Amino acid sequence: MSAAATGRLTLAQALDALPKVELHCHVEGTMRPATVVELARRNGLPLPTEDLAELYSYGSLDEFLSVFWLVQSTLASRDDWARLGYESVLDAAAHGRVYGELFFTPARHLAAGQRLADVVAGLAEGIAAAEAETGSVAMLIADMDRAYGPAAGLQMVTELAELRRAGAPGVDRVIGVGMDSTELGVDSRTFVDAYRAAATAGFRLTGHQGENSPPEAVAAVVDVLGAERVDHGLSLVTDPALVRRFAAERIPLTVCPNSNIRIANAFPALGEHPFPAMRAAGLLATLNTDDPAMTDLDLGYEYASVAETFGYSFAEMVTIALDGVEASWLDDAGKRALRDRIRIEADLLAARLPATA
Repeated sequence: MSAAATGRLTLAQALDALPKVELHCHVEGTMRPATVVELARRNGLPLPTEDLAELYSYGSLDEFLSVFWLVQSTLASRDDWARLGYESVLDAAAHGRVYGELFFTPARHLAAGQRLADVVAGLAEGIAAAEAETGSVAMLIADMDRAYGPAAGLQMVTELAELRRAGAPGVDRVIGVGMDSTELGVDSRTFVDAYRAAATAGFRLTGHQGENSPPEAVAAVVDVLGAERVDHGLSLVTDPALVRRFAAERIPLTVCPNSNIRIANAFPALGEHPFPAMRAAGLLATLNTDDPAMTDLDLGYEYASVAETFGYSFAEMVTIALDGVEASWLDDAGKRALRDRIRIEADLLAARLPATA
């Protein structure tokens, strides 16, 4: 929906159209259900069911990960990755995302013999094509998979650094390194060598933590691994001193409220999520979808459901969108330009809302 269009809007429609940033979205988790089925057939991967609504039901984070890994496994070639990148950006742009920093997790593909260069080049090719159509920009973050261990993580970072030095196709789109997958039974501090190598190579740093691990593990991602922001960070709220520190230092948290309900079953309902408490404490907590195609989400719905559940006004949601810009890895000029765009389009949208929104 164009901000220049005429007519009244509901709050949900305005939030769908509002230009937004997303910093916690796994590109594999954006794969269209029809694409999952098509690639599985083409690449000879049997699915337990082709009714993905039946497949996409999770009792825990680790249960979700088994399905996520199955979806990942449908990606067998550079062309598959290009299709994924293209469709992912196209679908997000339809719900107001104008800038994203997207995770990809290649560990199982590298273990199966795919080349990191092909994964990166394919994703970058597809993203570039979608950018040309939509104007929605996406950069990439290469995530280490905890399940494969720190040695595999270091190997991925080493190869990524080599691709950067060689100026390989698409590698300029990879701006950061992160870490995801299961938190249970894994000490993230064992990945310190990989994080140091990534920092030396000039990559920005983040890491998933605190979805089902204690607040001290969240602190370690910053203090030991050197991460600049934390993905999820839910358990942080149980440590008041750590909350005060993260708020004072404006360490970003990329929060995914609906995913925390639908994937991790961390809370019984959205109304129980600590997102408003995080915001009230001054934390730089942003809104994101995580794995939208696998949880029947999009970024417009994420904003609208949070606004409705917690009683946020349109102006308060615009502030959250602007905080997404602050938490991003855009340079200062890029941040200024994006903030200006959000404010201008937000004013146009606000003029079409009821006075109470």
